[in-house]
Amino acid sequence: MATQQNSTRALFGAIALGTLLQVVMVVVGNSVAAVANMFAVIGIAISIAVGLAYAYRAGRPSRGDSATGAAIAAGASAMLGILLSYYLGDVTASILLIGTLSSTVAGAIGGITGHMVAARSTSPA
Repeated sequence: MATQQNSTRALFGAIALGTLLQVVMVVVGNSVAAVANMFAVIGIAISIAVGLAYAYRAGRPSRGDSATGAAIAAGASAMLGILLSYYLGDVTASILLIGTLSSTVAGAIGGITGHMVAARSTSPA
């Protein structure tokens, strides 16, 4: 069963992972147009991965808790990455809202998926 400590540790770990990946994407995309053109796709993929990571590390909380924690982690890390991208002049201010919301949803989907995968891998055969 999940504990509050596991969930908190998983949340901050997932935020750190997501922020690192988002910053790498933005820094590379600032110089490489092909990466910048794929910010949305890569950013959503990062958010799904963050959601999966949260669900895996949280110790199998409820499906709703997995979705919520994953959404928070993905949304927070995406917002930080998009904010950096905005300050570098790569995206407009409207992307702060659109990108953060879409990444939050993607993170929740990753969290639910991670919860279901963890449930299958730990259930007796």
